[in-house]
Amino acid sequence: MDKRLLDILCDPVSKTPIRPLNGSELNALNKAIDGGQVQTVSGAAVQNRLDEGLITTDRKVVYRVEDGIPVMLPEEGIGTTQLTDFPSAA
Repeated sequence: MDKRLLDILCDPVSKTPIRPLNGSELNALNKAIDGGQVQTVSGAAVQNRLDEGLITTDRKVVYRVEDGIPVMLPEEGIGTTQLTDFPSAA
């Protein structure tokens, strides 16, 4: 993802900056999705694994990226508190 785009994007609700998900975060999220344990903040089940994602720097919300395009809709965010095996901050 283009660094310039990342520099201007932020969480649409909290205005917190975002960064790309790292490998361990993406793996943990996809494992939970495979187990049917993940919902968006609107309560919809997340059924498709993510190839790429963005996370707020406070590590509270993940947004998927589809075909290189960030989906920054508030209702499409994925709260990380529901992910029991989500890696802790480094």
